[in-house]
Amino acid sequence: MTTGTETPAPAGRGGWLREHSEIGVGVLLLLLGVLVLTDALTMDVDITQRGPVGPKTVPVVVGVALLLVAVLLTVDVLRGGRGEAEGGEDIDLSEPSDWRTVLLLAGVFLGNAVLIGPLGFPVSGALLFWGSAYALGSRHYDRDPLIAAGLSLVTFFVFNNLLGVPLPGGPLMEVL
Repeated sequence: MTTGTETPAPAGRGGWLREHSEIGVGVLLLLLGVLVLTDALTMDVDITQRGPVGPKTVPVVVGVALLLVAVLLTVDVLRGGRGEAEGGEDIDLSEPSDWRTVLLLAGVFLGNAVLIGPLGFPVSGALLFWGSAYALGSRHYDRDPLIAAGLSLVTFFVFNNLLGVPLPGGPLMEVL
């Protein structure tokens, strides 16, 4: 019996998966929960523990909570629950995804991970900031590299000198 307000399931291959795509989030949470619990339960604790709360307690609680949320989310989705878009979202869901931007950003982040060791953070950070600005649509070729270099140097000095978080300086360490 239908009420007339229900939308028919999309026909074709992948229609069921498209309608239940939130299950992917449930699977991701399940895998993350298993990973957290595995790490927590195999953790070597060399200190003497006093009382019931030790270094394993919080990771075990977080892992169990991740598993619980994964199961509850999956059950809700299978029963017909759907996440609703926020009222303020300004997204046209009928438009295709912008894979070019996603792939450019992924390449920029991967490049930063590869280059941070040999070049140091100031150079790889500048490439990260400039590449991100380019991937997101900025085309100010004269201004963007200068802003990226300045932002990278400020970030390096704040983390390295003020916060005491050592970042690799690379070949510019002697200059900086």
